[in-house]
Order: sequence, then C-alpha cells, then structure tokens
Amino acid sequence: MDRKDLLARIDVPAALALLSRMVQHKSYSKTEGEKQLATFMADQMREIGLDAAVAPFGDEGRVNAVGRWKGTGGGKSLLFNGHVDTNPVTEGWTVDPWEGKVDDKFIYGIGVSNMKAGDAAYFCAVKTLIEAGVKLKGDVILTYVVGELQGGVGTYSLIEQGLRADYFINSEPTDLKAMTMHAAAFMFIIELVGNTRHLSKREEAVDAISAACDLIPRLNAMTFSGARSPAHAAINRVHVGVVHGALGRELHEWRTPQVADFVRIKGSGRYAPGQTEQGALADMRRELDALETRFPGLKAHLMSEDRAGVPTMPPFEVAPESPIVRAINDAYRAVRGEAQPTGPVAPSCFYGTDAGHLYASGGMEGIVCGPGGRYNTMPDERVDIPDYLDMIRIYMLAILDICG
Repeated sequence: MDRKDLLARIDVPAALALLSRMVQHKSYSKTEGEKQLATFMADQMREIGLDAAVAPFGDEGRVNAVGRWKGTGGGKSLLFNGHVDTNPVTEGWTVDPWEGKVDDKFIYGIGVSNMKAGDAAYFCAVKTLIEAGVKLKGDVILTYVVGELQGGVGTYSLIEQGLRADYFINSEPTDLKAMTMHAAAFMFIIELVGNTRHLSKREEAVDAISAACDLIPRLNAMTFSGARSPAHAAINRVHVGVVHGALGRELHEWRTPQVADFVRIKGSGRYAPGQTEQGALADMRRELDALETRFPGLKAHLMSEDRAGVPTMPPFEVAPESPIVRAINDAYRAVRGEAQPTGPVAPSCFYGTDAGHLYASGGMEGIVCGPGGRYNTMPDERVDIPDYLDMIRIYMLAILDICG
C-alpha cells in the first residue's frame, strides 16, 4: 500500500468523536478528572493493540498513560508527548466548553487546542497505521501526561522512571509549524523601597510608584546578554504582570496624601538555550542599579520567585538538519504541498513545553509541532478541523520515516 492510500484510510468521524470524548473529560490540573482522562487514554491504547498502562508518580495518586507499539527491530524509536490537563474555563464562552462540539469548520472545547487535539492526532495516526497492517522496525511510544501546567511534573517523572526514545515529537499547539527552539521561563519579584513624605513636601520624597513607572517599560523591552545568535536573542522577553504600590510592606491604601514608599512587582522572563536564569537576573540587576541612580535614595531588591519544588521549564533546541526535523518538514510538504514554517516560530517560542524536559533531562532530539494555537487559551477555544486531520497525516508520514 502506498502512502497516499494510507493517508486516505483515516476514519474522520472516529477521529472527531475521539477528540470530542477527550474534551468531555473535565481534566483540570491536579484533579481527579486529569487522572480519569489519562486512564481513558490507556484503555484506548490497549484497544488498538498497544502495550499500555498507567504509570503512577508522586504521593498524590497522579498517573501518566504510556503505550508502546513494538517494532520488529532494527529501527529508530519515536516518542509522542502531550498533556491532558487544561486551563480553567473563563468568562465569555458562547458554546458549552465540555460538549466537544463539532461543526463544519471547528471542534470546540476547553483544552482542545492546548492540547487535546495534538494528543488525539498522534493516537489516530498510530491507529490508522495499525489498522492498515503496517509493520515498523522501530517502536512508537505514546505518552499522555498530567501536570504540564505545574511545570511539567508528569513528563519529568517519566524521564526519572527511565523512559527514552531516539526522537520525540511534542504536540503542543503550533498551528502545524515546526518549532525548533523555545525559551525557558522564570518568575521574578522586585521590591522598590522609597521614602515617604506628605504631598506638601513631595519634592523631598523618593516616590516608589514613579520609579516603578520608569522601570516597567525598560523591563518589558529587555533582552539578555550572552545570546548565541539573533534567533536566540529573539526569544528573550520580560513581562511585568503584577504591580502593587502603596505605603509600607503592608501596602496601606487609605492614606493617599502621602507619597508611596513601597512597590512590589511580579513578572516572568524568557531566555534562550545557552543563556541562564542567573545571567538574566544579573542583567536585570544592572537595570535596577541604573534605576537607583536615576532615583537617589531608592532601594531596589530583586529575587527569583520560589515555586515550592515545581520544576522550571527549561529551554529547548534542535538542529534544523536533525532527522526528526527533516521528517516533519517532508511530511508537511507531502500533505500540504508547500514548505513548512520552521524555526523559533512566534508566539509558540515564548511558551514553556515538556519538550524542554525531554531535551534537557532526557537527552533526546525532538521537535514541537501540533494542531491548534490560533484560538488557544480564549473563550470558545477551538481547532480547525482541516488542521487536526492534516496533523494526523503528517504524524503518520513522520512515523513511517523515522521508524522504518
């Protein structure tokens, strides 16, 4: 059977139905629903003949689902990785976020873009190949992890348990683009301490709020030193997300005639492979030193936010000439008839993904490529049906290429 005939064998109604059923699981992070969806995926993998089970980790009863399609031997192995936990439903939805509604253009639901469509796509790719009687030399491993939104604890646990493959595909939403690099994430806190006076003597004060207003645009415009290339520098970013300013560390708000002497800023930063959190914080410290010069008497304190043992998403990178990149690029061209956008593609390059753990802790080569993205993390979250189906086709061809 040639590849064109294989691609035509996708059972489209079944593929859409599976994704709808996945959306119908309320799999919020750190809830029983997350575990139930992982268990459901283990059952689905067993039904199509995979050696599948749930893999417990931690002391809270959490589990990942792992399935293996064994090859005949002599080929490269390929691991697919995706998470089943989702962000919460927000205000503004006009469709039921748990229905898994399908119309003539989209499939809707919370988590369908981030990232149940990617999860379903690689399952359907394997299912189609198995039902067509394809035999591979290398193994295909499917993982459905929990806790990605807690820094990737699910994937990190699988790596600690020894799970490895020659190559991986992480199916986070990239709108089918091939992402070969993304940033690492860190959180920071800045405290600015000024000197209060009554507004009648404002000229004698050191106004922490005025200093914050001067500082925040400079932080948001920052890139960090030590970038290996312009592409690496392009995925540097700082964003201030929280600002509180008032009187004292207790942030008293009732005495507005006084100049504010305390501001607390919280934000997040992104840096590229080859850069470090320590280097980024040092660059930010230099910016704060300059702020203290512009505002004599101001004291600026910088610290990395304590995340209570949650792993930080590390950066990820793969060489453009890697076999897994070529396999995805070739598959995309075969399916869509054009070159695949490839590189540190924005905005996905600013996300954290489990690819960072697979690359940094697992020592594996891989790529991030999945359906969804345009309507990610928003009311009426949805995925284009043609993108979802094309992703199944691309994964099928990549499996054939890598695993033989």
